[in-house]
Amino acid sequence: MTITSVTKTDLTRRHMLAVALAAGVGAAVPIGAARQAWAAPTASGSSRLMLPRPTGPHPVGTVPLHLVDTSRPDPVAGPGHHRELMAGVWYPAREADDLPRAPWMTEGALRALLADVGFPLDPALGPLTAAQLGAPVHRAGHRLPVIVYSHGSGSHRGDRTIMVQELASHGYAVVTVDHTYDAFSEFPDGRLTVPAEVPPFLRPRDFATDIRFVLDVVEDLAAGRNPDVDGKPLPRGLLGALDPQRIGAFGWSKGGTATALTMLADQRVHAGLSLDGPMQPTITADLNRPFMMMTASFTRAAMPDVAEFWTHLRGWRLDIQADGAIHPSYGDNATLIPQAGKILGMTDQQIQDMIGTLDPARAVRIQQAYPLAFFDLHLRHRGGHLLDGPSAAFPEVKFIP
Repeated sequence: MTITSVTKTDLTRRHMLAVALAAGVGAAVPIGAARQAWAAPTASGSSRLMLPRPTGPHPVGTVPLHLVDTSRPDPVAGPGHHRELMAGVWYPAREADDLPRAPWMTEGALRALLADVGFPLDPALGPLTAAQLGAPVHRAGHRLPVIVYSHGSGSHRGDRTIMVQELASHGYAVVTVDHTYDAFSEFPDGRLTVPAEVPPFLRPRDFATDIRFVLDVVEDLAAGRNPDVDGKPLPRGLLGALDPQRIGAFGWSKGGTATALTMLADQRVHAGLSLDGPMQPTITADLNRPFMMMTASFTRAAMPDVAEFWTHLRGWRLDIQADGAIHPSYGDNATLIPQAGKILGMTDQQIQDMIGTLDPARAVRIQQAYPLAFFDLHLRHRGGHLLDGPSAAFPEVKFIP
């Protein structure tokens, strides 16, 4: 079916599949049907969901940041409220066996997400990541290239943790951000924010403004300044570790559109990657820096806005698509939904409706390999061959001319 437009209703978590584990855009099943399908009780003694471990040579560390942009009123909260965000920094670390592994989401945020979508999974089964909270930064005599991540509508900053920790394990610092009032987010004092159900809603340009503020935060960290508004101590070696001259960005869905808008407005981002971004509203300005699209549902053939955006990419560009991928396929859903489905007694068809026909193990390898190859090429100038054309190692990945 050709998609001709995407409305606010289409771009809400209640019209997407993934519900429990990463709300986003573009569902194949109405939420009412999904609620009925997931009515089975959580099995007793069920094991915690798991994320695949990253493949890089470095252990991974992470730290949350509580940020306030004092230069900007919050576009949703209104006058008298500055824009307040939760973010996370992920980085190559040194082993610290005494430190806990970071959860995929805070318990409060995960509980709110599960309740909102009616997914009867015990929040205690939420996965742990590969990252240790507060681990010392691994320094090898040079600063770390930086990548900023922007999530999709109604989601959260952890929804692409597989990619984030993969990049960190290969020597990148990755900064993720919750777009408050379009995310399930929890602040240090226990306050929970959830996606707004009534106007004003956050637009892709609001996401882009958040990202540009995060770029300022990157510069603060690079200069040795702690941007956390609570003055929380940062991991040893993080201050001064980031390289503000080598910054990339990527985003899923609305976050992919926001990545493109950020690059058009801010020269600090040298390379951008969109994970199935709809590119609405229509982007008609030319972009002369490297940009890659990993498309699935919002393809150039289906979406005139995506096709229009492609014509304005004047620098290095690439569009790839994995056979069987749908909108949530390039993300943590690919592995978490099948695990949750087994616990809840879902059928193979129900799971496939949520994540597509792309094999989950292959989806994980694709999302580990291609973003890394892209940022290695354009931020580190490490030329591999994965992006040159179709690969025998990834026969399901098609290069769209």
